[in-house]
Amino acid sequence: MRWARCLWDEESISFYFEFDMDGYVVRQVELQDPRGRALAAASLAEWQAALREDRSGAYESVYGMTAEPAISEWEGHDPQWLSADEFETIWATARLQIRNRHRHSPS
Repeated sequence: MRWARCLWDEESISFYFEFDMDGYVVRQVELQDPRGRALAAASLAEWQAALREDRSGAYESVYGMTAEPAISEWEGHDPQWLSADEFETIWATARLQIRNRHRHSPS
């Protein structure tokens, strides 16, 4: 596995990725800067399970989606490589934010 951060300056969004050995995204976090508000924290495996159970829309509405193309196909992105620990801290914080926000949102 590899981990990286990419910035989208136009929207002040930081993207954090966990890649498999082939360069495909398996987990992805999107944070709105400067507050670090979690916009997405998606897992490919969770999304695939939700798809099999016909609930992918519900999963996406809470956690978002992962990028589909492999990193080798990306253009115009300059990833900053992270350690596993750095990614795990960001992942855990983002998931907690999203779960808390979803739990307290009106149904």
